[in-house]
Amino acid sequence: MDSLVDSLNNAYQEFVAGAASVLEANETSGAQKTAATDAALENFKQKWELFMVACDQAEEFVESVKQRIGSECLIDEATGSLSSKSGQAAAATSSGLPPISAIRLEQMSKAVRWLVIELQHGSGAAASASAHSHSPAPFDARFSEDTTQ
Repeated sequence: MDSLVDSLNNAYQEFVAGAASVLEANETSGAQKTAATDAALENFKQKWELFMVACDQAEEFVESVKQRIGSECLIDEATGSLSSKSGQAAAATSSGLPPISAIRLEQMSKAVRWLVIELQHGSGAAASASAHSHSPAPFDARFSEDTTQ
């Protein structure tokens, strides 16, 4: 994570330096279009694109961490790990729902994530296939929970 932050910081610093170069070239030329101002603008454009790439990479990292944390919280909640850690074991058993295996929950979570991604990319085929299919194909049939559902 430190390298990602350093990369983003470096890209930002270069972007700012590129902007300063454009301003200096513009001032030196008396606000006239010259080869120096064109070169400074081209350099600025490259720095902007590199900064945007660094931002995109940072955003992807943050999203992956958010998904991992969300999955871990969901697994803890579903398996009862969270309630037993916080001393609320009685509240978890009073709901009447037995905890499910962490592996089964992770499989379901991945299948849901896959369907969401397919739907976001406009693939109606995945949505209609999942709506008409009752087989648990995305899940591993080795687990007893799969055969009872």
